[in-house]
Parts: sequence; structure tokens; C-alpha cells
Amino acid sequence: MDQLMKMAQASTAGDITQYLTFQSANDTFAIDILDVKEIIEIEGITRVPMMPEFLCGIINLRGRVVPVIDLSKRLGRHTTVMTKKSCIVLVEVSHEEEQQIIGMLVDEVNEILEIDDEHTQPPPDFGADLRVDFIRAMGRVGEHFMILLDINYVLSVADISAISQLSFHATDVVNEE
Repeated sequence: MDQLMKMAQASTAGDITQYLTFQSANDTFAIDILDVKEIIEIEGITRVPMMPEFLCGIINLRGRVVPVIDLSKRLGRHTTVMTKKSCIVLVEVSHEEEQQIIGMLVDEVNEILEIDDEHTQPPPDFGADLRVDFIRAMGRVGEHFMILLDINYVLSVADISAISQLSFHATDVVNEE
């Protein structure tokens, strides 16, 4: 009887998802670990004129042009002040059936947490100082809530398109270096 009870509880339990947690603009955010491709040190960001304010520039990643956004600025906050702990989180986003690697400048990376789907809630309709479409869910960790970002919305389709054009036109800049 106890065996059946355990099986029933296991089948109703939520799935566990791993999230990379990091600091940006004095807040803790998280993204699905499956979206993360790599975490790198900040080296040689080439600024590109006439780009959106949140775009720091581009980097040369093993011969590939990768746009880098200032996540804090993208979220409508202040420009990130780079420190020894600052880094670039490389993520892969989808756009029109294509994959694009994009770097997100963050204050520091914290840890990988496992959050059961039962401990997530939809984003609030009010009170958040972020666009609701940027928020995948609110994850409860202990007694605290954490914002789980949806990277496919943090960079809207229009933004991805503009960044894709940047990558195409900036190839010459990387090849000259």
C-alpha cells in the first residue's frame, strides 16, 4: 500500500528544471540552463555605432561575430558597471527557425539551482518593474521569489532581427582584427 502511495505522489510531482542564477542591476535573475551555451570573461567588446542603447557591441568568439547586450540596460535599468566578477553569459535564441548566439553582460554569475515546476508561478500582472513578457515565471526558492527570465522575449523578434543584421554587417570588423 505504501508503494502505491509513493508512486501516486511521484506521478503528481512537478518536473524539476535547472536554472543559472546571476546578478544584474542588483537583482537576482535566472534562466533555464538549457538556454546557456557558455559563460566567458569580458574581453575586447567592439562598440558599433548607431545601435540600440542596450547593445554593448560585438565580440569575436572563435572567429564568430556575437552581439553582446547589457542585460541591465535592456531591462530598463542603469548601465552595468564592469567589475572583476562581471561576465558574459552566452545564450542561444530562436528567430524564424534560425539559432542566434547572443551574449548577455551580467554583474556576476551565482549558481545553478533546481526549481520544481510546482514552485513556479505566473508573473504578476502588476508591481513588477519589468515587462511581463520578459518573465517566464516567478520561482520560489525557500521563502524568496526569483524572476525566471524568458530569453526569447528579453530579445524581441524585432531586436533579434536588428542584431542579426549587425552580425551580418560586422563580419568585416572581426575579419580585420
